[in-house]
Amino acid sequence: MDNNDIQDNPSTPQDEKFEHMKLSAWESVKSFFIELFDIQSDTDRDATIEAVKKDISFKGHTAWILIFSIFVASIGLNVSSAAVVIGAMLISPLMGPIVGIGLSVAINDVDTMKRSFINLGVMVVLSVMTAFFYFSVSPLTKETAELVARTYPTVLDVLVAIFGGLGLIVAKTKSGTIASVIFGVAIATALMPPLCTVGYGLAVGNFSYAGGALYLFSINAVFIALATFIVAKILRFPLVRYANSQRRKNTARIASLVALIVIVPSIYLFIKLLDQEVFTNKAEEFVDTQIKYEGAEVVKFTQNYESKMIEIYLIGRPVPQDEISVWIKKLHETDQLGDVDLRVYQGTDQSDELTERISGSLKADILSELYVNNEQRIRDKDERITFLEDEVARLSVKETVPFEEVSKEMKITYEGLETFGFSRRINTDFSKIDTIPVFNISWNKAVKSKDRAANAAKISEILKIRMKLDTLLVVEMSK
Repeated sequence: MDNNDIQDNPSTPQDEKFEHMKLSAWESVKSFFIELFDIQSDTDRDATIEAVKKDISFKGHTAWILIFSIFVASIGLNVSSAAVVIGAMLISPLMGPIVGIGLSVAINDVDTMKRSFINLGVMVVLSVMTAFFYFSVSPLTKETAELVARTYPTVLDVLVAIFGGLGLIVAKTKSGTIASVIFGVAIATALMPPLCTVGYGLAVGNFSYAGGALYLFSINAVFIALATFIVAKILRFPLVRYANSQRRKNTARIASLVALIVIVPSIYLFIKLLDQEVFTNKAEEFVDTQIKYEGAEVVKFTQNYESKMIEIYLIGRPVPQDEISVWIKKLHETDQLGDVDLRVYQGTDQSDELTERISGSLKADILSELYVNNEQRIRDKDERITFLEDEVARLSVKETVPFEEVSKEMKITYEGLETFGFSRRINTDFSKIDTIPVFNISWNKAVKSKDRAANAAKISEILKIRMKLDTLLVVEMSK
């Protein structure tokens, strides 16, 4: 007897009818959610494997696309343009070999695994060399916000790589790949900017930048491959079959070893980065909420996860040692900060250490902020000074040059002279600045070219005598 018969049968007890109604509702809800999240039925495993293998290859067009996209990304990082960097990531072919590694480990395909590692290595080397070349010849070598942001990973980078990799492989397994998802993952996981930053670090000799950026790229690559491996296992992609049983066993062992090498360090790395992120957030929260004293102001604070140290710089009213001891006690009672030391530097502290720090990093930060805030104002003042200098030079002509008398004399002396002008030209050889008087003349068409040159030379000599000058220029103006 089905549910409808039970509901329609008047002899069925009410309690039994209610139980069947609850069961029917539960089955409907369960069926809805199973269908909502089911990706097994619409997965094309063979087509996915073939598509992933096709994207692993790196030669010809793909190599040139990578080189050009690296140039675009490097320019974007160089000028701190997020839009340009995003555009470069959209055309980058870097994800193909990484996904290939994760899938090949999942299906025990050693040949595809080897090909993926080789192509990934070539891509990384070519990317770094291209970025190194660009930053070596580029006149712009200043650090930008986009470059600095790619010098060290955070736990957020790990989470983005994990969920981005999951989204990527799920999109690839669907019948009819969702291209928009693949583009989105290319932007979110940001594989290319760290490689460009590696090239920048090598070009400017900052090896800590290069190492940190390579570390960030490695994290992204590992977690994308790990996400691919997990999804392929969940969806039960078919294992590669080998005729030789011994080779099948060896292949399975190699794949398991590679999976273990990837998974175990990844878990450790994630936990470490998570601890570091928690430490940073807790330290900032502690300073914001606990370090308060009337008349004193926190001008700067730093936290160091490795040394477990928080350093605070105060100005204003001196904070008594009893109050600092209370801060230290609260710090040790704070979750995740129990083993952290607190060091407080005050404006009244005349120790050599404080003096050195104030004149070093803290002073640099303050000066940098002042420079950024006043750069435009200084530029405006320079432009105004230049304008006023030009005005002074123009107005001083009337005082130093009897222009009206000289111009009349030149007109009477030289027939065919149509215009006569005067100005001052400011020249520099970058060691000194000179102001040179310049007389501009023009002739009518009846005056021959050889006569013009001879007359110009005579005018120059006459003006030197009249003006009592050793140097001046007579320039013929074209009409």
